[in-house]
Amino acid sequence: MATHRELIAANVARIRERIAAAAQAAGRDPAEIKLVAVSKYVDAATAALLVDAGCRSFGEARPQQLWEKAAAPELAGVEWHLIGRLQRNKIRRTLPLAALIHSVDSERLLAAINDEAATLGITSRVLLEVNSSGDATKQGFTAEEVRALLPMIPNYAHLEVGGLMTMASLDGDDAVAQANFAALRTLRDELARNSPSNVTLPELSMGMSGDFEIAIAEGATLVRVGSSLFEGLLP
Repeated sequence: MATHRELIAANVARIRERIAAAAQAAGRDPAEIKLVAVSKYVDAATAALLVDAGCRSFGEARPQQLWEKAAAPELAGVEWHLIGRLQRNKIRRTLPLAALIHSVDSERLLAAINDEAATLGITSRVLLEVNSSGDATKQGFTAEEVRALLPMIPNYAHLEVGGLMTMASLDGDDAVAQANFAALRTLRDELARNSPSNVTLPELSMGMSGDFEIAIAEGATLVRVGSSLFEGLLP
């Protein structure tokens, strides 16, 4: 029977092969796409097996879990991404640990992160979360809200807005996911043509275990893959 280490190594290799194949099918360089390993399903010791398999960028949905894993010696050197909601009372502790916050979903949160980053004397890198599916249950800006926000971004001197993030509709099929991802890419391309000089928006964070290949075809630069990395281990 395969060990946990062997299972995870095989899963990571398979996901990387699928990322490479999807990129090549889209005429893209696989090196343009970063795998963000979503470690929320497992403890630090199991997550460390991902490090052994070559993963260096990890995503956590809850700030508290990010704090705990970032303090684990076996995960030293990991690049941490916060991919879930960030409450304002958790900003101060999260900012020094997170290389990228994917889920800024309001101007109020954007301003709060900027203020806390200024207090800490750092620049925080964030993505704007866009509700490209229109699902009422999802968080995020509308396209119109992002367009209105863009000219104000230079006012946030302690932020680097690196791009956009979205999630496909939970109720749709592959065609719906493709439309949701294409909408984000189209919005990003539009914004990049008209953005302030210090806003470049290179990143598109979209695609998870069930749809990352569709997202890559539509331009994803960051794919957030979790459950597929732990096949054979999770209940």
